[in-house]
Amino acid sequence: MSALPKVTAFLRTEESAFAQLPDFPYTPHYTEIAGMRIACIDEGPREAPAVLLMHGEPTWSFLYRKMIPVLLQAGLRVIAPDLVGFGRSDKPTLASDCSYLNQVLWMNAWLEAKDLQHLTLFCQDWGSLIGLRMAAEAPQRFDRIVLANGGLPTGTSPVPKAFKIWRAFARWSPWFPIGRIVKSGCVAGLTPPEMAAYDAPFPSHRHQLSARLFPSLVPTTPNDPERARNEAAWEVFKRWDKPFLTLFSNRDPITRGGHRIWHAQVPGAQGQPHAVTRGAGHFLQEDKGGEVAQAIADFIHATPVNRPQQPSPAGLAPSAA
Repeated sequence: MSALPKVTAFLRTEESAFAQLPDFPYTPHYTEIAGMRIACIDEGPREAPAVLLMHGEPTWSFLYRKMIPVLLQAGLRVIAPDLVGFGRSDKPTLASDCSYLNQVLWMNAWLEAKDLQHLTLFCQDWGSLIGLRMAAEAPQRFDRIVLANGGLPTGTSPVPKAFKIWRAFARWSPWFPIGRIVKSGCVAGLTPPEMAAYDAPFPSHRHQLSARLFPSLVPTTPNDPERARNEAAWEVFKRWDKPFLTLFSNRDPITRGGHRIWHAQVPGAQGQPHAVTRGAGHFLQEDKGGEVAQAIADFIHATPVNRPQQPSPAGLAPSAA
């Protein structure tokens, strides 16, 4: 992997902002990447099978507070990073730094620095746009994948109207209340302390830059700069014979039905106990976190992996520009 350009223009949310988080007692761990700190939660036995929980937009690892206890109870190790620009991770203040490619580069560098192995990836929303690229570019580190309410767009498919509305709101609205935005993506809603926890990483408009930009970074046109790299990642998944599970929810207007293409094209998805998570919106981790976590734990325990049979990353366009 090529050297990362150092990012010098960024903000760091004060730790005091996270003093009143409900049901989230976990200690953050920090890794310096490209001059910035990337935070993660790392709980459970180090020798246990590890689950990598990748959050999306505009959330952070707090999203997984209902899932972490269930996964730990199942004897698993749980690793939940905060993407750059979110949560306790540092937040670039230049739009030119906040690209899709840079997000993948940063998280690939973090994965390498942590030297994580034998992972089960769970990814949703932007956690899938980044997490699936991570898996495609380092498949030897991943034993399984669980995908929910996300995907790997190449810009060649129609864009749902709900996404277009969200993208326009993120770009133009003078008001960007992140806690309320997350609440709107949940069927069950959120309490005021939970909304405050989603607001906590973003004490100013400058801290919100990545959250504002992410919707516009999703590949939606054929000439998107990440189309070729996402298409190369798809070629890896068309050969992916390790276990691949989908847990999409039935009340997400943006990704509902997005599981079908993965069932059709990923060899490892054949014969798996795919499920539609009923009564859950876009943020199924909030609406049905315990149920989703139990499905992940059951999947891990039921699918021992023959590790020599790994798809090769050969043919992937390099992530570095």
